Amino acid sequence: MLTVQNISLSYGKRVLFEDVNVKFTQGNCYGIIGANGAGKSTFLKILSDEVTPNSGSVHIQPGKRMAVLSQNHFAFDEEVVLNTVLMGHKRLWEIIQEKDAIYANPDFSEADGMRASELEAEFADMDGWNAESDAASMLSGLGIKEEDHYKLMKELNGHQKVRILLAQALFGNPDILILDEPTNDLDLHTIAWLENYLLDFNNIVIVVSHDRHFLDTVCTHVADIDFGAIKIYTGNYSFWYESSQLALSQRSSSNKKAEEKKKELQEFIARFSANASKSKQATSRKKLLEKINVEEIQPSNRKYPAIIFQQNRDAGNQILEMSRMSKTNAGKTLFTNLDIFVNKGDKIAFLAEDSMAITSLFRIIMGEEQQDSGEFKLGQTVTVGFLPNNNEEYFKTDLNLIDWLRQYAPGEKDEVYIRGFLGKMLFTGQESLKKANVLSGGEKVRCMVSRIMLQGANLLILDEPTNHLDLESIMAFNTALQNFPGTVLFTSHDHTFTQTVANRIIDIRPDGYNDFLGTYDEYVEKMESQKAVNA
Repeated sequence: MLTVQNISLSYGKRVLFEDVNVKFTQGNCYGIIGANGAGKSTFLKILSDEVTPNSGSVHIQPGKRMAVLSQNHFAFDEEVVLNTVLMGHKRLWEIIQEKDAIYANPDFSEADGMRASELEAEFADMDGWNAESDAASMLSGLGIKEEDHYKLMKELNGHQKVRILLAQALFGNPDILILDEPTNDLDLHTIAWLENYLLDFNNIVIVVSHDRHFLDTVCTHVADIDFGAIKIYTGNYSFWYESSQLALSQRSSSNKKAEEKKKELQEFIARFSANASKSKQATSRKKLLEKINVEEIQPSNRKYPAIIFQQNRDAGNQILEMSRMSKTNAGKTLFTNLDIFVNKGDKIAFLAEDSMAITSLFRIIMGEEQQDSGEFKLGQTVTVGFLPNNNEEYFKTDLNLIDWLRQYAPGEKDEVYIRGFLGKMLFTGQESLKKANVLSGGEKVRCMVSRIMLQGANLLILDEPTNHLDLESIMAFNTALQNFPGTVLFTSHDHTFTQTVANRIIDIRPDGYNDFLGTYDEYVEKMESQKAVNA
């Protein structure tokens, strides 16, 4: 249905793609993966005709409709929210506009009547009479309240706009759906809604995402961008990762016989197939895995940062205690009467419908904001490593990265020592001499992680730590927190990250909070059980 033929693209001496040939077929969901800078988003723009390659072509089966998640959050500011969603189906919206213009014509002619009749027939064929209710239902599923459906887009905040533009892309059942980081700015509940939607979506989905749980849930295939080429593998992200790591270890064991290697991979595929049978995509994914050619599995060439959080000193039993803490922002209640005692070794995931509630709480603990009422107390032996959601203020300097990081080193530290921490986050050689004020979002987060590692804190406070990071960095961060012996307070919209790190969940609402001892999935199961009982 969608074919890429001999695509090549370069910027100067930098080659992104060279003679790429891939085919995307109906009913499959393709996760585009690759290191930062590999060209994932650029490839999506080539598919949607936003970027013209140096050579090659993209072919879409005639009559098929493509929808793309818009990255311009201001493009529809003067439009009504519901209309913005309807615009996602271009032809349907054109019909609506033309019909309205005809019926508004005071000199309605016989020709107008005939044209209106044609439009009405086409409108009915597109199920146009249900279009507004379908759009409204989709908006509600994505957390946009009904009272906001008829507001102008410019009246809503950035998080709401992202959801509306996602509804626009999904609306009208497009034949090809292209999504670049669709889970950005979505909470865990909304991501779950999107996962379920895409599981029932029967056309082509091509998605870039750094959320492993999302990729594992929705993807039937992985399209790996590496060395200017794109290779498609059957299976989800975890299958690709684990099989490529197994192939890498086999490649390093050159004394293994070929048949032994093949048998080991076949056994792995069989185990993965058995696990897949428990997923929502059970039958189709299991059949796909059974067709895998073992010889096609290649080792990954990704570089993973070495994130290791060590405590310079062990904390005592008094970590953090909050007493009747409340906070409002611009007249809106963020949280009320928080009475929370943080135990040594807790790894607490904070949830909230309004992410500002958690950001404000973390900033209060760090002394960067003031609570309206109540108090908190940090233990005397506690040292804090903080990763803020917005780190711009840390990088308003033209220092190179060595001198930037040296600012945060306890005591006098030589360049070799500082370079070691930068090197762990993949800033090596000339990379470590970059100016701090020219870094990308992902590079800034990696620098902040270097800073935290250097500090040797025993309490980590992390506000959306996976934002801007590639999958390799997220996985390394994930493992580092699992192995960290200290205490962690964090919030993240990454399901796998939250599920595998947290041993306690605190769900903040304006009128109270839930404090649950257990994993995120256990908490969700408990909440769903309670809803079923109350229904």
